[in-house]
Amino acid sequence: MKLTEREQDGVIVLEPKGKIMGGPDASLLHDKLYEFIEQDKKKFVVDLKDVEWMNSTGLGIIISGFTTLRNSDGKLKLANVTEKIQSLLVITKLQGVFEAFDSVDEAIQSFNE
Repeated sequence: MKLTEREQDGVIVLEPKGKIMGGPDASLLHDKLYEFIEQDKKKFVVDLKDVEWMNSTGLGIIISGFTTLRNSDGKLKLANVTEKIQSLLVITKLQGVFEAFDSVDEAIQSFNE
């Protein structure tokens, strides 16, 4: 997995690419998320458009970040959720937990509503 990040309108956009399946790749996403949390960043969008697959470990990392942010008055939202990842969210009954948007721009705009 590769990970790029950028800031847009005060929101950190994390863009993983490939498979999020644990090991060093997954810790990259975890470490980057917590690095920004330590900098007191509170608004995150994870853009999933280039994620081919995510297993329970990858999902656990996103849940952990979501929970940590929620506990510190922050928010993590998802954008461009693929069909495969949507089915994973449905199976794990998490589709109602995460706010998901069709685009990064829509997700960023939702922070201002």
